[in-house]
Amino acid sequence: MTQLLPLVHAIPPISGQRGRPRRRPDRVQGDRAYHSNPHRDALVQLGIEPVLARRGVAHGSGLGVYRWVVERTLSWLHQFRRLRVRYERRADIHEAFMTLGCVIICWRTLRNSFC
Repeated sequence: MTQLLPLVHAIPPISGQRGRPRRRPDRVQGDRAYHSNPHRDALVQLGIEPVLARRGVAHGSGLGVYRWVVERTLSWLHQFRRLRVRYERRADIHEAFMTLGCVIICWRTLRNSFC
């Protein structure tokens, strides 16, 4: 809950189109853990639309439609034991193993789609 705003501020510039690179997303999606009025107000001040599930409200916000993509991707990464249990203390080494896991997942997906 305390890491939402530092995470948004740490987003690197997104290049690819003409003009100044974008530094902020159009909207941020989050579950009930991120629901608070200060977070919503801070995101609105930054020009970001908060799509955060509210506490105490029944399910059906529609966030699950997009969330399963994230959950599926995390489960694919957790098939690698080195990523499921983090043994590395250094973040750069862990990020290297994460990148390697993503490359292997993409390679397997491409190999299976062409065979």
